[in-house]
Amino acid sequence: MINIHGTAIVIGKTGLLFTGPSGWGKSMTAFTCMVEARRQGVFSVLVADDQVLLSKQDGAITAACPPAIAGLIELRGTGIVEQDHITQATIHFAVLPASATGENRIPLEGETVVLAEGFELPVLRLLPNLPLPLAVLMAKAPEIGS
Repeated sequence: MINIHGTAIVIGKTGLLFTGPSGWGKSMTAFTCMVEARRQGVFSVLVADDQVLLSKQDGAITAACPPAIAGLIELRGTGIVEQDHITQATIHFAVLPASATGENRIPLEGETVVLAEGFELPVLRLLPNLPLPLAVLMAKAPEIGS
């Protein structure tokens, strides 16, 4: 088991791990995605915020939350709020920050990220502070939300 700094959520049946540098908006973007999904009538739930415990189960990457912070998410500038949560979920994609200019402007097809040895996920990239991040993720990976 490894501990990753990030936020893990489930939209529909798809597990998303928001990770990357401090300050890019992982928690707020994940929260916005959950709210967008609920407005569309799509299931969404928090797995973990800040500390995500990753393990391998039957070849899949599974995320869980330390019990002390279960159901809590920090919304920068607002504070820590409670959310519906589950104890663990399979993770299908890593969501990483994109750049409007430079090398990540058009991400490579089939890009993956190695979170630790044996923990590799396909990558979806998002610009920070998008008003509708879930719409962008679903455009790139239509299976999200189904």
